[in-house]
Amino acid sequence: MPATESAPGPHALPTDAPVWSKDFTPRIGLALGGGAARGWAHIGALRVLEEAGIRPDIVTGTSIGAVVGAAYLEGKLDQIEDFARSLNRRKVLGLIDPMLGSAGLMGGRRLVRLLKRDLGSVRIDEMERAFLCVSTELGTGHEIWLRSGDLVDALRASFALPGVFQPVEIGGRWLVDGALVNPVPVSACRALGARVVIAVNLHSDVFGRGTTVVHAMPPGPVDALPEAAAAHAARETDDEPGFFQALRERFRLRMFGDDDVGLPGMMGVMMESYNIMQDRLTRARMAGDPPDYAVGPRVGDIGLYDFHRADEAIERGAEATRRGLDDILHLIETLR
Repeated sequence: MPATESAPGPHALPTDAPVWSKDFTPRIGLALGGGAARGWAHIGALRVLEEAGIRPDIVTGTSIGAVVGAAYLEGKLDQIEDFARSLNRRKVLGLIDPMLGSAGLMGGRRLVRLLKRDLGSVRIDEMERAFLCVSTELGTGHEIWLRSGDLVDALRASFALPGVFQPVEIGGRWLVDGALVNPVPVSACRALGARVVIAVNLHSDVFGRGTTVVHAMPPGPVDALPEAAAAHAARETDDEPGFFQALRERFRLRMFGDDDVGLPGMMGVMMESYNIMQDRLTRARMAGDPPDYAVGPRVGDIGLYDFHRADEAIERGAEATRRGLDDILHLIETLR
């Protein structure tokens, strides 16, 4: 039985531009990597590409890369840039909505409201250009490519950092952050038909994480906490206001640590562990499936939850893209 032909959708491969045509332009894919607060660098990279007349046919993203990529394709880059630049430490804390008795520290409801406000009820399969975001299925570890359905739900699944956000249920699967399996989704761009793939890797300047150290344990018992931190956490008072103040301080120490004595908190431990894992996995994935050009913003000194440092991240994303712009344009022109 012959196959039934259907009208090509917005994500279909082009069939009307032969490679020998003088008007042929290679299909360009843009892979935007994960990296939490460092992801604001994607805004700067997109601005420079846009100014140079480079318009990606395909955008794939993981975690924050998916959020920025979706905003760009929907014409909302100005809005997300204004939001990012408006953040300070207090506003970042204001976005946190703690949830007790759930699978994550945060519900993410306030973030979802912001995404819904700017992106509405857009469906991925109805977007003008091809878009895909990466998530990870709990239990199986499968890499899930979200190419249809509600855009905001897909973004939630792509940035659902384990332990911080609750997993997101889509189509009977419980999904978490896509950076656990594919931090910079070059392979997804290739699969959607990109001839030229430009990747923005937010971990390119994180040095020294691949080092092996032979470490000798010091003699004697090892304290669980530095002495100053232990004394601080154990502080007790007799009156009731002092008791609650000490309780709040103990909670703050557990969550955010104490920089004065080098004590990591729960958030710092989770985010730094995630950072190590993502760096190692990015090296392996990009070595096995390299992009045609990798933009590497120098954002290694920006913490994964330093969302208030958007000005720096955006400028560094723009600087890195400008450095490689001649090579990117030459690559595209060579393939015409």
